[in-house]
Amino acid sequence: MIEFTLWDIARNLLLACRWTVLLSLIAFVCGGGVGLALLALRVAPAGWLRRAIALYVELFQGTPLLMQLFLAFFGLPLVGIEVSPLTAATVTLTLYTSAYLVDIWRGCVEAVPRGQWGAAASLGMTWTQQLRYVVWPQAWKIAVPPTVGFLVQVVKSTALTSIIGFTELTKTGTMITNAAFRPFPIYGMVALLYFAMCFPLTWYARVLERKFRVRGR
Repeated sequence: MIEFTLWDIARNLLLACRWTVLLSLIAFVCGGGVGLALLALRVAPAGWLRRAIALYVELFQGTPLLMQLFLAFFGLPLVGIEVSPLTAATVTLTLYTSAYLVDIWRGCVEAVPRGQWGAAASLGMTWTQQLRYVVWPQAWKIAVPPTVGFLVQVVKSTALTSIIGFTELTKTGTMITNAAFRPFPIYGMVALLYFAMCFPLTWYARVLERKFRVRGR
């Protein structure tokens, strides 16, 4: 058994937080970019595009994230595509995040009164211009609070990437536990670090929700 002081444990867990934060940011930024592109297709006039994106959303929302990680990490090598744990985690979390964000943002776009589309069309705007210049500027104020709140879910979801060998906070905690045999203080620190990362986001999402609700009245 290796002797670890509490400072050694805390220092290693804090260093592992860097990878949790980095993976969360990559997944959120890339997932947001994919989600914006899918949103334009989800609200497009073409019915077959809406159905295709709806199927994509249902696929990623209706299957466990853990299974998606397994399929990416263990399935792709079967077709000759070798991936590292970081690559598999990044791709899977990006697609997972985009599927939820496109659904959140679709609801926000649909919350904008349909009359806004008609008013923009009467000005001679194309459908793309209506979405870009009239509808989305109103929808984003509705979208900001739930989007920030969903970032909390992304941060917590990174813990599942430890299953495929990505060394983030949870994986580091498990490795130290296996060496030091002190699960309670170690996993207690892991939980506190997740709370420290997630609570400010939750609090900020509530602040934004109150702020935009007051402005909307």
